Amino acid sequence: MTAIELQPRPLYSIGTVSRLTGVKSDTLRVWERRYELGASCKTASGRRQYTQTDLEHLQLVAALIGNGARIGDIASADRRTLEVLLRQRNGALGDPVPQSKPRILFVGEALCDWIDEHQGCLMNVSALLARTTPQALLDGELDEIADIDGAVFACPHGVNGDLPALRNLAARIGTSNVMVLHPAGSAAALAALELDGALAGQFPPDPAQLTFYLSRCAAEKSADPGAGELQALVQPKERLFTEAELEALRQAPNDADCQCRAHIADILKALVAFEEYSANCASDDWRESAVHACVYAYTGQARWLMEKALSRVADNHRD
Repeated sequence: MTAIELQPRPLYSIGTVSRLTGVKSDTLRVWERRYELGASCKTASGRRQYTQTDLEHLQLVAALIGNGARIGDIASADRRTLEVLLRQRNGALGDPVPQSKPRILFVGEALCDWIDEHQGCLMNVSALLARTTPQALLDGELDEIADIDGAVFACPHGVNGDLPALRNLAARIGTSNVMVLHPAGSAAALAALELDGALAGQFPPDPAQLTFYLSRCAAEKSADPGAGELQALVQPKERLFTEAELEALRQAPNDADCQCRAHIADILKALVAFEEYSANCASDDWRESAVHACVYAYTGQARWLMEKALSRVADNHRD
């Protein structure tokens, strides 16, 4: 079998990794020199390029060091061990361990070239690029492909002849979350894709549609498996106040010069109602679904932030 090279994307500079981890660039260089804890890739000129996996690993290391761990004790630990250690240090009430981003396989030379020019679409995923055909990948060595959460296949010459290979490859890597990009195809082939549950799109891809698909993969990874409702696709933030608690805060005596509790409680009641409404918005059109998903996510975030604000105001009044 021919080994298939998988190219990770996106790639981050050391400055970006420093910003995202809170670890100084000089410290990252020391960790790489002393503990081989560094970038998986380098350019021809020797510039470090960190993969999404590298970044997530370093974020766990940084979180543990922030909780009192010593770099020498954890530098050689794998991700699973780091996650266990972080849970133990955080305790039941600590911050949750960050979840890894979904691994998405992109297959097709033209598609991989397009991705390299549009890496902004990959902000929610960890991508693996296979610059080959679905059949060649199926015939090659697939040991490197594990824990794939979704796949995007490009069929620039039409989907008709590639349909069997697409089905077999999706089954081989163990994912039903598939997007197939093509310029044209017979009605029967496109209908077969739809029956298989695949999302079909044009090639070259529409960046908005591809971003929506990848965002859905990210949401599904953090939601309950198999859930298809909008409120399950976007992981909601738990409410900090019940309806009764909001009403009690709204009715509580306020200072003459400060009515913040009552105003924030009113805002929260409106946000809660709209959040429930937006979660039940449904559409068969992917563009409308993407808009509804964003509205629902942003509303939940706004509600959670206002709950944080109300907590601060309520604590201040108690003091």
